Amino acid sequence: MELQTRKIQFIQEVLRLKNEKILQKLENLLRLEKGKQINEEFSQMTMEEYNELIDSAENDAENNRLFNAEEILKDIDTWQ
Repeated sequence: MELQTRKIQFIQEVLRLKNEKILQKLENLLRLEKGKQINEEFSQMTMEEYNELIDSAENDAENNRLFNAEEILKDIDTWQ
C-alpha cells in the first residue's frame, strides 16, 4: 500500500476515535517519534542546509503556501 494512502486511512481512523485515552496514547507516541526523527535530521544537517530550510519556510509563509488545521480537516471531510 502506498504511503499516502496509509496516511489517509490512518487519519480517517483517528477521526472516528471516541476513546480519549487511545487518542492521548497516539499523540504521545507521535510526539516521541517525531522528536527522535527531528533530532536525527537536524544532527545530520550542515548549518547551510539548516539555513536553507529556514529560508524556504519563510518564503512559503510570505507567499501563502501554508495550510491551517481547519483547511486540512475540511479537505479530509470531502475524501471518499
